[in-house]
Amino acid sequence: MIPTTKKLISMLIISLISFVSIAQNSQKNTLVLISTTLGDIKISLYNETPKHRDNFMKLAKDGALDGTLFHRVIQNFMIQGGDPDSKNAKPGSVLGEGGLGYTVPAEFVRGIIHKKGVLAAAREGDDVNPQKASSSTQFYIVQGRTFKRAELEAMLKSKNANTQNKFEYTEEQIKIYETLGGTPHLDMNYTVFGEVVEGLDVVDKIAAVKTDKRDRPVEDIKMTVKLVKK
Repeated sequence: MIPTTKKLISMLIISLISFVSIAQNSQKNTLVLISTTLGDIKISLYNETPKHRDNFMKLAKDGALDGTLFHRVIQNFMIQGGDPDSKNAKPGSVLGEGGLGYTVPAEFVRGIIHKKGVLAAAREGDDVNPQKASSSTQFYIVQGRTFKRAELEAMLKSKNANTQNKFEYTEEQIKIYETLGGTPHLDMNYTVFGEVVEGLDVVDKIAAVKTDKRDRPVEDIKMTVKLVKK
C-alpha cells in the first residue's frame, strides 16, 4: 500500500524528531561523582575538550583516582588532587609530582573560562612544558574570588603584552568574574574540562580546612571518582 502525502510528511517529521533526539543525547555531557570525606561533588565533563573528557572517564572507570587525596588546598584559589603518590601518603610527605607516565595535550577553548566551580587539569611549568600539556591524573577545582572590571582589564593588558594571539573577555564572562568569581589569570594557560553541577558548597568546605606549610590539609581528604549512570 502506497502511503498518502500526509502519511509521508508525518513519517518524515517523526524520523526528524528521532534524529534530533539521538543527536542531542549523543551530545549530553558525561557526569562524574567525586565522593570525599567532606561530601560529594558532581561534575559535568565538557564535550568541547574531548581528550581530557575521555582521559578523566578512563581514570574513573579504572578507579585510578580512588584513595587519592586533595593534597593542595588554597582558600580563595582552588583545591587540587589526583596524585597517585598521595594514596596512603604519610603526614608531611611532599606531594604533587605523581602521575601515570603520560600527558594530555592542551585543549584551550576561548569560550571556557576559570569561573568558580570549574574542573581543570594541573600540569608542569612552562619552563619544562612549553606546550602546556596536562597531567595524566592531577586536577583542580576552582574556588577563586570575585574581580572588578578594572582588575580584569589590567590582567588582560599584562597577558597580551608579549603575545600576538590577543585574548579578550566577552561582557558575559566579565559579569561572571564580577559576580561568581574564579581565577582569570589561569585562562588559556591550563585546560578547563568540566564544571561542578552539585556540591559547590563541598568545594568551599574543602577550601576552608586547616593546612600545613605546603598547603596540604592537616587531616587527609580522600576521594573516590565514579561515572554517574544516566
